[in-house]
Amino acid sequence: MTVVASYIYRDGKRAEEVALADEPFAAEENAFAWIGLTEPTEEEMGKLKAMFGLHPLAVEDALRGRQVPKVEVYGEELFVVVKTAHLEADKIVYGETCIFVGRHHIVTVRHGSARTHTELRRLLEQSPQMLRHGPDYVLHAIIDFIVDGYLPMVEKIEDSVLALEKHMLISFLEREQIRRIFRMRRQVILFQRVLGPMAEVAGRLTHLDLPCIDENARPYFRDVLDHVKRVETMIAGLRDVITSVFEASNLLEQQRQGVITRQLAAWAAILAVPTAIAGLYGMNFRNMPELETRYGYFIVLGVIAALCGILFARFKRAGWL
Repeated sequence: MTVVASYIYRDGKRAEEVALADEPFAAEENAFAWIGLTEPTEEEMGKLKAMFGLHPLAVEDALRGRQVPKVEVYGEELFVVVKTAHLEADKIVYGETCIFVGRHHIVTVRHGSARTHTELRRLLEQSPQMLRHGPDYVLHAIIDFIVDGYLPMVEKIEDSVLALEKHMLISFLEREQIRRIFRMRRQVILFQRVLGPMAEVAGRLTHLDLPCIDENARPYFRDVLDHVKRVETMIAGLRDVITSVFEASNLLEQQRQGVITRQLAAWAAILAVPTAIAGLYGMNFRNMPELETRYGYFIVLGVIAALCGILFARFKRAGWL
């Protein structure tokens, strides 16, 4: 069985455990069922469908997984899909949580999520005054729990980018480090595509008149929307930092190549002097009076040394050497 937890809550307090069955759930006033599953089977989803009258299309989406974040209304029931995310090395790995919300039930179906709802359930059970309000407050707590999980992940990516930025200012980036920058940039872009629909989900729960969502619960969903926008702002800034790190590294590399080019040009100019003079005397003409001069060899060497010294001093003063 893939049922993680299945309990009835009365007046905000956990009562008895509820088993999956093929018959309708007996709803009670001031009570609701909270059932959590992970990677459920078709049989389990069929029982949930029979218990709570879940819509077939929503059940199919929950079984299949790989849905985009969304809010759908089926009669008096809400079907909400939110994306989970966690970091493995430099890769963001995604999962999803499908949530069925009714007047007297809330069912969560998790696919590929690294964080369980056990700790969240324990914290909520310590606040009966919140659970007393019903499933919509549990829905807020689950979405808020998932969105809050984004922040540590984004901060960790940010720390990695800042470390690369610091290394780039000290020495040049290696080939693998440049590849890592592009991998992180790709992960950030993909994460931005998730945050957009997540903001739409929080916005719909905040502004629209939806079944099972009490008017007093909307400020809580507005808080979730603020959290999503905060993460969006952080990700946008992080993407700019990643781009600036690469561009700055590229500029520094061009500057280094320019320095090397100037140094090579300066030494080529200095070496051109003896090459030109030696080439002149290597033409093998018979009528070359300098060949008969007693001190001609030493004079030529002196001229070469003087010219090379002057060029070296000029290049050094210009910062080329």
